Amino acid sequence: MRALSPEAQLALEGRSFNIRDLIWFTVRRRDNGAEVQKGYWSDLTTETLQVIDPKTQTVQSRQFDGAGDLISVSPIPLVSNLTVQNVTVQLSQIGDASHLIRTYDARQARVEIFRGLFEPGRLQQIVPAYSRFLGFVNEPELLTPREGENGSITLNLVSHTQELTRSNPATRSDAYQRLRNASDSFRRHAAVVGTWDINWGTKN
Repeated sequence: MRALSPEAQLALEGRSFNIRDLIWFTVRRRDNGAEVQKGYWSDLTTETLQVIDPKTQTVQSRQFDGAGDLISVSPIPLVSNLTVQNVTVQLSQIGDASHLIRTYDARQARVEIFRGLFEPGRLQQIVPAYSRFLGFVNEPELLTPREGENGSITLNLVSHTQELTRSNPATRSDAYQRLRNASDSFRRHAAVVGTWDINWGTKN
C-alpha cells in the first residue's frame, strides 16, 4: 500500500484534481558512457515540478519538458512483494523524447515514473509528484514506418526488483581474488587444496 500525504489523500477522495504522468530518464552518452538525465510529462509546456525521489524520499525540483509525443503508459501494478513488474511506455516517432532514445544509449537506462496531481484548470501542483515505478529499460523497440504509416517507439520497462534475480559472477579462485587486489594471495592454493591429503595426529 502506498503512503500518501494528507493533501494527496484529500484530493483523491474529493476527485478535485487533474492527473499528469511524469517520466525521468537516465541514459548514457555513446562516446564516453557519461549519464544524461531528462524528464518529460504528459502536457505541452516545459515546467519545473516537484517530485519525491523514490530512493531518498526527499522532495526535489526537476525540469520536465512537455511531451506531446508521449502516447501512453500501461497500467502499473501495485504490489507489496518482490516480484518483477513490467511496464510499457509508448512514444511518438518524432519529438524530443524519441530523439533522446535514438541519440543516447537507452539499454538498461534508469526510469522513474511519477503521478502528478494538479489543481483543476491550473498548472499548480497540489502535492509533490509521488513515485509509481522505478526500474530500467529492458529493450527499446524502434519502429520505422513506411511512407504513410505511423511509427512509434516502445520502451519495455522492468522494475528495479529485477536486480534481486541477478547471480554473482565471482568465483573462488586466485585469479579473481587478485582482480580485487593484486597482492592478495589468500586464494593462491584454491585450485589444488581439495587434493591435499592432510594427516591429523599421524605421520605421513
